[in-house]
Amino acid sequence: MNLLLDTHILLWWLNDDPTLTPAARAAIADGNNLAFVSAATVWEIRIKEGLGKLILPGNFGKVLEAQPFLGLDITTQHAHAVASLPPHHRDPFDRMLVAQALVENLTVVSRDAQIPRYPVRVIPG
Repeated sequence: MNLLLDTHILLWWLNDDPTLTPAARAAIADGNNLAFVSAATVWEIRIKEGLGKLILPGNFGKVLEAQPFLGLDITTQHAHAVASLPPHHRDPFDRMLVAQALVENLTVVSRDAQIPRYPVRVIPG
């Protein structure tokens, strides 16, 4: 299974936060699964850091690179796919994650209650 980690899931994983569900933790840790982190997620994290909503280690980029995750760039195909999404979610980062999941056939790992309203597979985080 190929996974796409929502922002809060990535942060919980990196912090070994007990908030992360056992099912999500097992799916991410399973070496048979590929876990992707979207450029949109890193962008959102860095925006929140700049606004003072998150405190990250100075070596956050290296911490992220040390994880067994694959990066997922935002493509024009992903951007076009956002146009076909119903307006269940107003957050542009989450809408991009849904579009990427649809285009790339990924399972979203998220606790966001709006994500399952879209036609994507979800593992509750």
